[in-house]
Amino acid sequence: MFNLSVMLRESAAVSPLKPVATWAGGRMTYAELDDLSDRLAVALQDRGVRRAERVALQLPNVAAFLVAYFGILKAGAVVVPLNVLLKSEEIAYHLTHSSARALITWAGVLEHASAGAALSGVRDVIVAGDVPEPSDAVPFATLLQTAPSGRPMADTAADDTAVIVYTSGTTGRPKGAELTHFQLYMNADIPGRMFDVRADDVVLTVLPLFHVFGLSSILDCALRFGAGLSLVPRFDPDAVLAAIERDRATIFEGVPTMFAALLAHPDLDRYDVSSLRIAISGGAAIPAKLFDEFERRFGVTILEGYGLSETASTTTFNRSVDDRRAYSVGKPIWGTECQIWDDQDRRLPVGREHIGEIVTRGFHTMKGYLDDPAATATAFAGGWLHTGDLGYVDEDGYFFVVDRKKELIIRGGYNVYPREVEEILYRHPAVAEAAVVGIPDDRLGEEVLAFVALREGAEASALELIAHCRGHLAAYKYPRVIDLQPHLPKSGAGKILKLELKAKLTVRMAAQESEASVTRA
Repeated sequence: MFNLSVMLRESAAVSPLKPVATWAGGRMTYAELDDLSDRLAVALQDRGVRRAERVALQLPNVAAFLVAYFGILKAGAVVVPLNVLLKSEEIAYHLTHSSARALITWAGVLEHASAGAALSGVRDVIVAGDVPEPSDAVPFATLLQTAPSGRPMADTAADDTAVIVYTSGTTGRPKGAELTHFQLYMNADIPGRMFDVRADDVVLTVLPLFHVFGLSSILDCALRFGAGLSLVPRFDPDAVLAAIERDRATIFEGVPTMFAALLAHPDLDRYDVSSLRIAISGGAAIPAKLFDEFERRFGVTILEGYGLSETASTTTFNRSVDDRRAYSVGKPIWGTECQIWDDQDRRLPVGREHIGEIVTRGFHTMKGYLDDPAATATAFAGGWLHTGDLGYVDEDGYFFVVDRKKELIIRGGYNVYPREVEEILYRHPAVAEAAVVGIPDDRLGEEVLAFVALREGAEASALELIAHCRGHLAAYKYPRVIDLQPHLPKSGAGKILKLELKAKLTVRMAAQESEASVTRA
């Protein structure tokens, strides 16, 4: 028997009165979380949820997420985290595809959640927060209050599926990566030891817990070592800085757009962030300039890592403050391997000049995609998981991510890596955010386009930004098109949505409206 929720049980036994989570206006101890999740497990079992059945979990970063997550696991069921931004048809797809038995959702998204549940045939809808009247949904608080206390922990096996994380679906419909109890436990234990998570740490928790980064690298990791969480329901620079100051947070984990927003906050000096001792960046490659400026301004060391939904979050990591290589994503964690392969699945030599696809294998890789053996076979071609990311490895074994394989731009026969162009754009003092994509071109096949959002109060023309890039990049690399935007759209996890930007541009150009906002060199 092995169940991921043993992490909570053990930490609660050691420090029952220690706060496991704090937030604006409240806190919860380890003992309270252990008891409430026990109650939820009993309630779910009483409602007919059986071992290996799926329960969808659609909540923001609130205490109810922790209770529901561990309650579902204790019941022996499988957690299916869902983005709170999903609309009804998207919710219905995930519920149907995962064969969900029930849905635990948030009052703030109940309209879409109820409609999605109805479309999928899921009748058991449980709602946290202030449930509007009338509603057929069951209030989460009522369920906990009426459920008997107990000490349930289902007899699950280490290789049983614990969580099904859906990929972003950048190509086709989202696929469900099946992650086991053992994988998730080890992906909390090993990275946590590498950067020395301690019981007295407080981890700023603003990355969405429904995303594998927040779920595995923050929630699981913190509870594995008895640390505390400072919960922030959604990213807002003021709220994050206030939480760091209020809860004396020691660890900040985020994606590059979050680091940039905090650094650019006009009143940053007003907040006391001296409690921070380390920052962890993942989800996307962090620009070098942003990396350096954040370390200098916040007085912390940034450790960058790399992983996927399919690898239970962490694949490579900069092992410690003393053993890291700036701008790299580190080395493979214990029990895993990584290599660089060409398009013929041949291993490439070390060196920056040998860019290929990152492949990996080890305990951290998923069981497979739920009910999709063809996609699973493709992903594991050659016995290694193909990540779809391009990178290289240096002579010391440190890996560097260059770009997504599918985002590679081929302009006139030359390879252009969007991240390289974005790095140059971020060097311009007026640039807050940048996203580089390829657009169709009759003569060259593809042309380089950059979407750019400027810093608040800054000014720069498209021609100025093009000239800036031209001065730092080879002639075939610099963007000929700059599309200035007030801000760039992001996913719930904070990643810039390039596909959405491209889609909007296509519509605009088709309607002959692009001339107002796009300047060509």
